Amino acid sequence: MGGRADSDTSPDTHAEDTDDIREPRDAQDTGDGRSVEGAGGIGNAGERQEQKTDDADDADDADVDDEEEARRARRARWVAAGTGAVLTLAGTAAALLRLTGPAPVLVPVAYACGAAVCAFAALLGSRGRTRRALWLLVAGVMVMALGDQFD
Repeated sequence: MGGRADSDTSPDTHAEDTDDIREPRDAQDTGDGRSVEGAGGIGNAGERQEQKTDDADDADDADVDDEEEARRARRARWVAAGTGAVLTLAGTAAALLRLTGPAPVLVPVAYACGAAVCAFAALLGSRGRTRRALWLLVAGVMVMALGDQFD
C-alpha cells in the first residue's frame, strides 16, 4: 500500500467542502471540538485547567501503579512464607516418620535438612527476598527427594 491517502480527490473539491464549515477568525479552538470566542483569557484558562487535571490524572495513575506493585510484593512475600512453612512441616513430618521406621539414618537426615532449608526460605520470603526464597524452596525439596531415593 503506497501513495497518499487522499490521492483520489482533487484539491478543488476538498477546498469547496471545507468552505462551508469555517469558523470566524477570532474563534480559538480548545482541542475538544469546541471553540472559544476572543483571543485570550478564557481559552488559555481552560487549557491551564485541562493541563492541571491531566497532571492530577497522571499522579493518580502513578499512585495506582505503586499500590498495585506493593500489593504484588505483599502477595509474593505471603506465598513464599506460606509455601516455606508448609514444606517445612511436611519435611519435618516425613523425617519423624522415617526415623521411626526401618529406613537408613541418611533418609530422615535428608528430610530434616530439606525442612531446615525450607524454613530458611520461609524466613527470607517473609522479609521480601522472594527470589532467593524460591530457589531455596526448590533446593530444599530436591534434598528431600534425594533422601527419598536413599530408601
